[in-house]
Amino acid sequence: QVQLVESGGGLVQPGGSLRLSCAASGFAFSTSWMYWVRQAPGKGLEWVSTITPAGDITWYTDSVKGRFTISRDNAKKTLYLQMNSLKPEDTALYYCATTKVGDDRGQGTQVTVSS
Repeated sequence: QVQLVESGGGLVQPGGSLRLSCAASGFAFSTSWMYWVRQAPGKGLEWVSTITPAGDITWYTDSVKGRFTISRDNAKKTLYLQMNSLKPEDTALYYCATTKVGDDRGQGTQVTVSS
């Protein structure tokens, strides 16, 4: 079955960077659209970014454009999210998923942006 395992979160100061990883197994990762979604404390699930199977086209929610970069390594079955210029409002539990609404997401990785 689909398994997604996120890692790479942590506590970072405003303006800092983190790189999230998502190890995928149990499905055809190389032919699947992939997504990052997040859930801030007390809020619902929010779509963050999408990448095509070949990794050639990406989309981002407006609040992270120019700061976050989604990428993938199909040989390693791994999805990434490079996050730069982090802001306190980026604080959330981050998930990779197989749909924009967060289907099949793993346990998530916590990102906390605070001074």
